Amino acid sequence: MTTLLAFLATLGILIVVHELGHYAAARWAGVRILHFSVGFGRPLWKRTDRRGTVWALATIPLGGYVRFLDEREAPVADNEKDQAFNRQPLGKRAVIVAAGPIANFILAIVLLWGLNLHGYSTLRPVLASAPAGTPAAMAGLQGGDWVLGLNGTPIDNWQTLAEGLLATNKTDARLEIEDANGHLREVVLPSDSLQMAAQGSEPLRALGLIPGHPTLPPVIGSVVADGPAAQAGLQARDRVLAVNAEPVPNWQTLVHHIRQTTQGDLTLTIERAGQPLTLRVTPQFVSERGQRLARIGVTPHMDPVILERMRTVHQDGPVEGMVHAIERTWDLSIFSLRMMGRMLMGEVSVKNLSGPISIADYAGQSAQAGWIPFVGFLALISISLGVLNLLPIPMLDGGHLLYYLLEWIGGKPVPDRIQELAQRVGIALLLTLMTFALYNDLARLLAT
Repeated sequence: MTTLLAFLATLGILIVVHELGHYAAARWAGVRILHFSVGFGRPLWKRTDRRGTVWALATIPLGGYVRFLDEREAPVADNEKDQAFNRQPLGKRAVIVAAGPIANFILAIVLLWGLNLHGYSTLRPVLASAPAGTPAAMAGLQGGDWVLGLNGTPIDNWQTLAEGLLATNKTDARLEIEDANGHLREVVLPSDSLQMAAQGSEPLRALGLIPGHPTLPPVIGSVVADGPAAQAGLQARDRVLAVNAEPVPNWQTLVHHIRQTTQGDLTLTIERAGQPLTLRVTPQFVSERGQRLARIGVTPHMDPVILERMRTVHQDGPVEGMVHAIERTWDLSIFSLRMMGRMLMGEVSVKNLSGPISIADYAGQSAQAGWIPFVGFLALISISLGVLNLLPIPMLDGGHLLYYLLEWIGGKPVPDRIQELAQRVGIALLLTLMTFALYNDLARLLAT
């Protein structure tokens, strides 16, 4: 239910903001607005305001539209022709069309600004041991290494590391590393390894760059209500000494023993208030990355000192926060365009395309993690929507802006026949992209 509600909230906010951009620009230009709809299909609710605009909420929430008075769609009375969209100067028409994507960028800037003012924490890029044979392992990266920089640019979280590596195309990636003992060194990941990793759906994992965790004692921090551990009687602050008589020196070993279980109960020897105790736990089994894994529903106790080393906190003042929000929106927009270009060139796999199922999943995960991750996710999707709509593809806002550019260059509108043919090409292209995205969604869903 959380996933569904988060997905609907995401769509609703982004669609309303986008269409309000068109609406506000049309009002400014003096264009009469006939219809404002969130969603497509049969209306679930609608009302008409004093200006004659019909506001509607429709059954299919995958988009929305604003319909203007336009002589190309229906006859317009002589006394209203000055309010028709098609009668507006080229500049005003372009502003109305561009206002939707611009509204999405403004929303992202406002959301990121709010996060910068409030402050938020992110995980530092501390690495786990790289799997044998991966580029990271061959380059000498080790568990506990901390990535400080990439090609001279400071790196303080996993997201900026991922973006930086994906943006690195035909050059080597030079990582500035601090090891667990505080020693600095430089590690190089060859460009051919980066290009090969970009062909998969999980480039960082293909490179061998996996989030690491500090060595933790096998002490339970919290127990999931009604989970296997709770039903067996495990409590917070219990120290696990052994699993099926196998010693457990740290939390990672505990997780390993639990995940290697294929069937049957687990016998846990624990220490509680200085006294040994034996409990039997019946694990739950889940599918993850195509594997059947056991879980018992516990989280580790985190030492605040260790936790502080693993995370970094960002917080800005009003002016600095706005500047950083604008810079971040710009950087993510350029990054999105570069990735789309590399995808078209075959340098990045189309497996990276995500559709509504993945977006709903990410929305649910971010909402469950708290309002700060959800706001960050919403800003990211708003930027993506703005960039997508500005692409020069017929059916999208960018396609209309392309027509206006050609009209400005040629001095006359693009012929209707050419626009009609372009619309068909645009529909085919969008359907192809949607098919790839949906296929990727289903492949990820079936893999888990």
